[in-house]
Amino acid sequence: MPLTPPLPPIAKVAPRTTTHQRWTLVDPYAWLQDKSDPAVIAYLEAENAYAQDVMQPTQPLQEQLFLEMRARIQEDDSSAPQLRRTPAKGGLTVGEYWYYTRFAAGQQYRIFCRKQGSMATPEEILLDENALAVGRHANAYCRVQTCEPSPDHTLLAYSVDTTGSRVFDLYIKDLRSGALLAGPIPQAAWTAAWASDSRSLFYTIFDTAHRSYKLYRHNLGEDISADPLIWHETDESFGVGVSRSRSGAYIQVLIASQSTSEVRCLPADRPTAPLEIIQPRQPWLEYYAEHHGDRFLIRTNDQARNFKLVEAPLSSPGKAHWREIIPHRSDTLIENVLAFREHLVVCERQQGLKRLRISDPDGISNVRYVAFPEPVYTCYTDMFARTFNPEFDTDDLRFEYSSLVTPDSTVDYNMRTGAWVVKKQLEIPSGYDPSLYQSERLLAPAPDGAQVPISLVYRVGAQDAVGAQHLAHPQHPAHLLLEGYGSYGYSYEPDFDTKRLSLLERGFVIAIAHVRGGSELGRDWYGNGRLMHKKNTFTDFIACAEYLIAQGYTTPARLAIFGASAGGLLVSAVLNLRPELFKAAVALVPFTNVITAMLMPDLPLTVIEYEQWGNPNDPQAFVYMLSYSPYENVQAKAYPAVFVRAGLNDLQVPYWDPAKWVAKLRAHKTDTNRLLLVTNMAAGHSGSSGRYDALREDAQNFAFLLEALGIG
Repeated sequence: MPLTPPLPPIAKVAPRTTTHQRWTLVDPYAWLQDKSDPAVIAYLEAENAYAQDVMQPTQPLQEQLFLEMRARIQEDDSSAPQLRRTPAKGGLTVGEYWYYTRFAAGQQYRIFCRKQGSMATPEEILLDENALAVGRHANAYCRVQTCEPSPDHTLLAYSVDTTGSRVFDLYIKDLRSGALLAGPIPQAAWTAAWASDSRSLFYTIFDTAHRSYKLYRHNLGEDISADPLIWHETDESFGVGVSRSRSGAYIQVLIASQSTSEVRCLPADRPTAPLEIIQPRQPWLEYYAEHHGDRFLIRTNDQARNFKLVEAPLSSPGKAHWREIIPHRSDTLIENVLAFREHLVVCERQQGLKRLRISDPDGISNVRYVAFPEPVYTCYTDMFARTFNPEFDTDDLRFEYSSLVTPDSTVDYNMRTGAWVVKKQLEIPSGYDPSLYQSERLLAPAPDGAQVPISLVYRVGAQDAVGAQHLAHPQHPAHLLLEGYGSYGYSYEPDFDTKRLSLLERGFVIAIAHVRGGSELGRDWYGNGRLMHKKNTFTDFIACAEYLIAQGYTTPARLAIFGASAGGLLVSAVLNLRPELFKAAVALVPFTNVITAMLMPDLPLTVIEYEQWGNPNDPQAFVYMLSYSPYENVQAKAYPAVFVRAGLNDLQVPYWDPAKWVAKLRAHKTDTNRLLLVTNMAAGHSGSSGRYDALREDAQNFAFLLEALGIG
């Protein structure tokens, strides 16, 4: 007999009552926020057991989906090698290595490698994630974040997360002897950068609220406890990051909130020099600097909503000396700037699509754009913390190109000749014919008249799918999975995902709703989906669902939705607003307790994110957040089938957030549809770290959807 759905014993635990402004909030599930309480762990384990029991009949389907997904993985695989040189004075080169990562068949984790001089030389293994994970229990988390060789290639700075909390231990390894020279440095944050001497490492650490707030310098051979503090950011709404400029000349420190930034730097060949500021921070002024020659190139929103490009001399880089190079354009967002010795690359977004603008270093002469071969696509020039494009003196721009149809392709684009060379394309051993698939871009009208882009992909002629001949006038509604995010200005890219093929082969249409809150259509698109405009994110998504139904692409009985993190906020909010539109939903680590989180300033990320959601100490902001916060707006009505994932070690969306939401849904919903909560007891926000473990989670997600839609 199936297990009974676990119900938290709210009768045995006094609900938490919070009075805020004129509102009294009663939270009967607040006790779930105490991870040290054995009853909380027992409840999460009971939910896991219930989900396993309910999903047991789908085990053959899960295994089939897993095997399909695994068959699309090249078991022995490697990334396209990236050249790193160490230039010396006089134009000579001391040290030239090709760096890459690879997987071995049957192994869960990456192996970091290099070869000296050419790819024909013997391989040197720098770091093996599999070895780092040895001796830990099954399904435990292990993920390398920083993996940065020193400029002279003799040392490696690397950081490891072993809990899934995205808090790291930082180490320095001697690549000649294999010995560890420093570490662990605990509470390490995302970033680290070497000075030119290859003996001084700058690194950032987290505070208890998971805010990167201090910058230190470690001098090789000295005691870590004596590392000098270089910067301490006391404003709780700002975080600190450090990097080495592509030119190699500067250590740059970015101090930024959700709406304001400032940059400080010091010469990379003088690591003990004081930090010098480019422009003091001003509210709502963002700027980001890239060094080139005797100037800084600065991307800024100063009187430029979509950003503009200016330059300033190194000797006086403040705003008073900024000279405009590329003016603001209302239809084009400048997202990034990459400076090379002989070229300047400006990463733009226009009409929802990325563009790469190439010019001479002055930003004005010899302007041209990379020609992309598909109408719907995406590209990345800054993958993996600058493992792409680390070289300053090069004609080759490396980017990752893909679309909903075209597998990931690592491209070297010659900025002098325009030649496009695919260095590696994702291989799908089980077979894949891109001519069998088609992607399109649609526009759905929002209630206020905004046109919301939808990217979709389908297999031509697949059984139960909308065939190409029918897309203009659909006659056979398909099962459809609608995905979305819509927060922080992050754009939901229409990129390739081998896992989706398991749905496409079963006749699904996959659609992405590019809702407000992202930056697909510029910074206004972002601004109109945050703070006091946040509800536009949800109504945009509903408008996309209604449009797809009205145009005959699908029906409510065939429509499922998916979102993760802030995308889980989107899913949970629209389920409260229009549950009848959807048959099933998957919400991964969903942010549903907006009011609870924003009333806890000691919670990781809360103060930083006042500028995203609002500060509850502002009465107007509090009332607005309360009106959409999914947890507070659960009602006694029918909901579709819902599958939820959480991570016990998650610091971005604490495990209790989705757990409380599920508990409240269980107590209030009037339907008999399935509601499952699966908590990964050994991981955090990203789920399982091993590539096969992650696929099993994906297979379970899809099995839930397929069964809920009646096609399991």
